[in-house]
Amino acid sequence: MASFSTLHSNLLFQTSLLLLATIFSHGALAAPNTNLFREYIGAEFNGVKFSDVPINPNVDFHFILSFAIDYTTSNSPTPTNGNFNVFWDTDNLTPSQVASIKQRHSNVKVALSLGGDSVGDGSAYFNPSSVDSWVTNAVSSLTGIIQQYNLDGIDIDYEHFNADPGTFAECIGRLLTTLKSNGVISFASIAPFDDDQVQSHYQALWSKYGNVIDYVNFQFYAYDAGTTVSQFLGYYEKQSNNYKGGKILASMATDGSGGLSPGNGFFSACNTLRAQGRLPGIFIWSADDSKAAGFPYEKRSQTLMASTHLP
Repeated sequence: MASFSTLHSNLLFQTSLLLLATIFSHGALAAPNTNLFREYIGAEFNGVKFSDVPINPNVDFHFILSFAIDYTTSNSPTPTNGNFNVFWDTDNLTPSQVASIKQRHSNVKVALSLGGDSVGDGSAYFNPSSVDSWVTNAVSSLTGIIQQYNLDGIDIDYEHFNADPGTFAECIGRLLTTLKSNGVISFASIAPFDDDQVQSHYQALWSKYGNVIDYVNFQFYAYDAGTTVSQFLGYYEKQSNNYKGGKILASMATDGSGGLSPGNGFFSACNTLRAQGRLPGIFIWSADDSKAAGFPYEKRSQTLMASTHLP
């Protein structure tokens, strides 16, 4: 007859296997619940300020300034090979306002996002002359901007490419690695969406440099506007597998562009992920679009994330 200690050890082993099976059935290394909320701000020049946005004291709140782009600021912008300029609303989102919102709310951090969809009247392309020159220029110019604005992190949101996935991965990976090792930033995120060219570039980056990427701001609102809860959960599962081990944030847009809307069950889907212990955060595009309605979904998202956090 087996001893009590042997039976106890077997039971613990079987329980551990069951727990692992549960975790992997919901996506490999699914990220646990946290209290993170993130929001893009400043791209649409409609006067929105940090202080306009309601901030729940029980969440980790990240503002993401949109955008810094390595293009000239002329009327006909052209690529600058990693020499970044600020393209967000600098009249209303200034260094002093960054300092003020962080002083008033100890749970707030502020990042900047690189790239975006467009610049001027055209698309904003990732267009390096070479890996070494782009990285050198990007580290220098972004260090200056980040220190000027006293920022905490960086987000990568290039959506158009004049370089192959390997070059993109090397440029961005080396940039993030250098900024972190220099103590310039404390966190980094990427913002892909479900497009073959976009995914090929970001998955190459994730494959080689996923260790320096803290969050995946996946643009679930780039899916069709009629997305259902079950479809959204399927998309979430797919992207969790594409970015294995990553903190995949649920996302919605307040410009009516697409994806799973609050009216169709966005918060129901988030509650499902929370119940599974795999909701690492929510982000919204964007504060600019939410301003007119008074930020109802920002409030609701933060309430949900505050209740998700387990001490």
